[in-house]
Amino acid sequence: MSRAKLEYIWLDGYVPTQSLRSKTKIVSDFSGRLEDCEMWSFDGSSTEQAEGNSSDCLLKPVFICPDPQRKNAYLVMCEVLNPNGTPHVSNGRAIIDDDDNDFWFGFEQEYFLWNPETNKPLGFPANGYPAPQGQYYCSVGANNAYGREIVEEHLDVCLEAGLNVEGINAEVAAGQWEFQIFAKGAAEAGDQIWVARYFLERICEKYGIAVNWHPKPLGQLDWNGSGMHANFSNSILRTCGDKGVYESICEAFRPVVTEHIEVYGAHNDQRLTGKHETASITDFSYGVSDRGASIRIPIGTVERGWKGWLEDRRPASNGDPYKIAARIIKTVKSVEVNNAVAV
Repeated sequence: MSRAKLEYIWLDGYVPTQSLRSKTKIVSDFSGRLEDCEMWSFDGSSTEQAEGNSSDCLLKPVFICPDPQRKNAYLVMCEVLNPNGTPHVSNGRAIIDDDDNDFWFGFEQEYFLWNPETNKPLGFPANGYPAPQGQYYCSVGANNAYGREIVEEHLDVCLEAGLNVEGINAEVAAGQWEFQIFAKGAAEAGDQIWVARYFLERICEKYGIAVNWHPKPLGQLDWNGSGMHANFSNSILRTCGDKGVYESICEAFRPVVTEHIEVYGAHNDQRLTGKHETASITDFSYGVSDRGASIRIPIGTVERGWKGWLEDRRPASNGDPYKIAARIIKTVKSVEVNNAVAV
């Protein structure tokens, strides 16, 4: 009889930013298939998801992948349900309206590797600052790239687990990095981002390094913040071949700026200032190749004859990809319904 370790992962109820939680379940003769992962439960009173006098919350497995860091092990991403089986209020995945996976998402996850002893990014001296940003983006060398061993280990683990990582790079600030994940289907994209975040947090444990997901951890100093740019498409964007359709979809985002910002991550006002490759949080704009716009129309989309995707540059690094994708889908679908664009 073989014994397998299943690490059940979920999002807690902390506000304004949820955290990852997990615990291990040992099972016998496990098939490795999602459908053979049983529902489980946890103490919601310890995660801001229930009262102590009625604290059980349910874990519904929704995604599984091998866990390369442990022997005979798997990671099981879960939705949190109430005891009656309905989605918990903290469950952003349950609000995604994309049953047929027509929407594809590519998230660009930025983050800082953070030294808990100095409370500064890797590469920052205990007192003062390193050289100004400019030399760190896509850099190489001990004076430029800090924490590469962590980043490379994370990439290998994600790939071995079967996550669809499409690339990594050092970012603009010292100690800042990025990975990109693409998936067909909003829920799948969110699952993979959360699992990749989990891997990164756990890898960093052994190095004594923290991951800082805050969108502007260095405040209003002259250092870039961290985002999670959301590249998205549906069959209309991928096939329409019509500049007017793209403009109609972009314009649909203009009247719902507040609704998007509400789910794009906490403290994003500190990042979306109109500086450091961002648009102001109160403005809305779009343009071809414009990294200072709210939504960038990639040059590749134009070169393909207006067949491709859009990039919403506003989501913060600490945003929930489930909620971000759900809001984008709602806005894009409003164009299809109200204006009958390319249906």
